[in-house]
Amino acid sequence: MGGCFSTSSQSSCSSKSNGEIISPSCLPLRFFSRNRNRKTYSDHVTTLQHLSSIPNRRFTNGKSRTSCVFTQQGRKGINQDAMIVWEDFMPEDVTFCGVFDGHGPHGHLVARKVREALPLKLLSFLNSSELKQNGSSTSCCSGNHKSDGGDREQGGSKDDKVDLLWREAFLKSFKAMDKELRSHPNLDSFCSGSTAVTIVKQGSNLYMGNIGDSRAILGSMDSNNSMVATQLTVDLKPDLPREAERIKRCRGRVFALQDEPEVPRVWLPFDDAPGLAMARAFGDFCLKEYGVISIPEFSHWSLTERDKFIVLASDGVWDVLSNDDVVKTVSSAPTRSSAARLLVEAAAREWKTKYPTSKIDDCAVVCLFLDGKIDSESECEEQGLSSVTLPSNLSGNAAESDDGQNSEPSLQRNFTVRPSEESDHYKQTPTGENGEMEAVVGEEQSWSGLEGVTRVNSLVQLPRFPEERPKT
Repeated sequence: MGGCFSTSSQSSCSSKSNGEIISPSCLPLRFFSRNRNRKTYSDHVTTLQHLSSIPNRRFTNGKSRTSCVFTQQGRKGINQDAMIVWEDFMPEDVTFCGVFDGHGPHGHLVARKVREALPLKLLSFLNSSELKQNGSSTSCCSGNHKSDGGDREQGGSKDDKVDLLWREAFLKSFKAMDKELRSHPNLDSFCSGSTAVTIVKQGSNLYMGNIGDSRAILGSMDSNNSMVATQLTVDLKPDLPREAERIKRCRGRVFALQDEPEVPRVWLPFDDAPGLAMARAFGDFCLKEYGVISIPEFSHWSLTERDKFIVLASDGVWDVLSNDDVVKTVSSAPTRSSAARLLVEAAAREWKTKYPTSKIDDCAVVCLFLDGKIDSESECEEQGLSSVTLPSNLSGNAAESDDGQNSEPSLQRNFTVRPSEESDHYKQTPTGENGEMEAVVGEEQSWSGLEGVTRVNSLVQLPRFPEERPKT
């Protein structure tokens, strides 16, 4: 198994004692180097203006060289989940993956906006950090380390500096993403938002940033050659001790409704709304003054040969399947390219079995196989696999353009989905609300949200904002 978040663990960044020759794989943006065919960052950004034409970038159901992705609409209205796998995100074996779960009246648009813009912002801030290295094309540290000799004097290892570089890039890109949503002229994110679980795989290293309750897990072989699951991210629910403390300090309220005691929510101080079922999210600006933040929890994991695949999924999967269930389903899929679809179908079956009076939630899954291989069978062979029979309105997404615009009906209100008779059935390095490093959970506690089952939408109702609303 890999060692989680250890700054002293092995890294792809290697050096020699005198010349300090850095391995190319330790340079996140080696392709920006002056020695790489003179390709500049501005040239790279120009090629990204037409995202739909970028090769090895998948955001709809299907497979790529190393992954398979699948999303399926539930019974709560329009599918508000989005996902992306971007192979060749950067050279030197770098892949970006993300799953985004929208909520609120415009949650589907927020999720798609984040899917398109967040990876580009991450690239931008990584480049900005590289440019701070005094013109050196062989440095992989953050801008406040000026020389290798100075680094040794300060006691910092190159592993530490690479972590700092990635952490800074994740923090800045998430902050810029939320700022763009706040000022977007055509997208109302006041009572709408999205989760985000994102990973960047660079060689044997995983760098992760997440907000909300979407989750990433790792499937690995143990010493007995049995598949085991390792949870890579924490579900950032409002009842986590540090999250609840922050929200209460900001005058937000955290409590669960009587008819859903297992679902803690965030409420305004002056109104029983909106009832957000997560402590961190993009958007949701009606709650940003009251403790909900968009600062990601950043973490680093070192992969080993025993690690086989990574699964990212929205809470529609985790509400009904455990980590072990997910690993078992993916590892036993008849073909790798069918794993994501079979996992979503398994979740749909569990929703009907466990909660027959609740509406099935949207589900989105990304399966990234770490050996870089995917099946090559034809579409006909893949379609011939047995699968659960679902109604036509659960078959997947409506066609969408790359900018997230499509012909789907607009969501006129945020439907509250409650059980009813008429319904169809890790050194962890998180950050606080001010950017300081702080621990979200203690090592002796397991605040993973595995037992909590959300059977309603992420928002209960939209806030009314009466005239007597306190001035801030």
